[in-house]
Amino acid sequence: MLVNAMSPRVSLIIPCYNEAARIDDLLRAIAAQTYPLQDLEVIFADGLSTDETREKITGFAQTHVQPEIRILDNPKKIIPAALNLAIRAARGELIVRMDAHTLPAPNYVALSVSAFDEGRGQDIGGVIDVAPSRASWMGRSIAVAVRHPLGVGDARYRWAKEPCYADTVAFGLYERSIFEKIGYYDESLLVNEDYELNARLRASGGKIWIDPTIRSTYYSRPDLGSLARQYFTYGFYKYRMLLQHPRTLRWRQALPPLFVFGLLMLLLLTAFWHPAAWLFLAVILLYLFILMAGSIQEAIRQRAPLLLIGIPLAITTMHLSWGCGFWWSILSGTGRKE
Repeated sequence: MLVNAMSPRVSLIIPCYNEAARIDDLLRAIAAQTYPLQDLEVIFADGLSTDETREKITGFAQTHVQPEIRILDNPKKIIPAALNLAIRAARGELIVRMDAHTLPAPNYVALSVSAFDEGRGQDIGGVIDVAPSRASWMGRSIAVAVRHPLGVGDARYRWAKEPCYADTVAFGLYERSIFEKIGYYDESLLVNEDYELNARLRASGGKIWIDPTIRSTYYSRPDLGSLARQYFTYGFYKYRMLLQHPRTLRWRQALPPLFVFGLLMLLLLTAFWHPAAWLFLAVILLYLFILMAGSIQEAIRQRAPLLLIGIPLAITTMHLSWGCGFWWSILSGTGRKE
């Protein structure tokens, strides 16, 4: 792709903490961008890493004149605070938000800028290709689950095939001035900060554009324990976000809490009405049948029969953890708006 000689300056902002295992791959992906590197700056907001993350970034910057790379201290050690620090320090007209465990395709920045220049929207993003953190059957199953429609519903940035408008996008490009208009990332949210920002963007009349030719690779969680913690946190902070923006609730977000609530009610009902136990069993079997049926195509494609077990296990973990996190946020009272 040809980029105009008067390319706008772009600031790539990246929160990080103890990412030494993958930071080299990210730095190489940034250096391989087709966008003019002299018009690209990279700002890492580091949560005071205790591994070799900072040393690796510094070493890379010393051997590469372009793009310019800076490191900021993020003493709060949370993602929205890191993003806000980086935005305020950015010199670019356009901001691209990225994660340290994600690899942008070589044309990621160039295609994002092009779509913005065409007036497609005020937040431009693409589709995430999910890769397993581990090559085990469970690691591969989790990678499929977190991009599967049965796992993430209508989250279009996971699976969109055609350009479209959406309610949110991961790793978007924004005009820097938009933050002065709608405000910065909400630092009371440890997760869901992108969705909450985009809710304000849409409320202000802005549009969010997804182009599936804009690609990045995200490394999923390596095991069910870390996946459960991730989705419990998602559910917990989704309730806090909904207190601020109740109209943003989507069906895909309501289903896990309703599913958990329904299962608990059926279990309680079995103490008073014994046929409820059969109804509970029927619901579980139907649920697992749907998940296994939705896993067949991927298991055949990868020639991995164990995915028929792993994908349903991973999706079940996502649903139950998300739903439990949501209810715990309500019942504990810690999710209430401050």
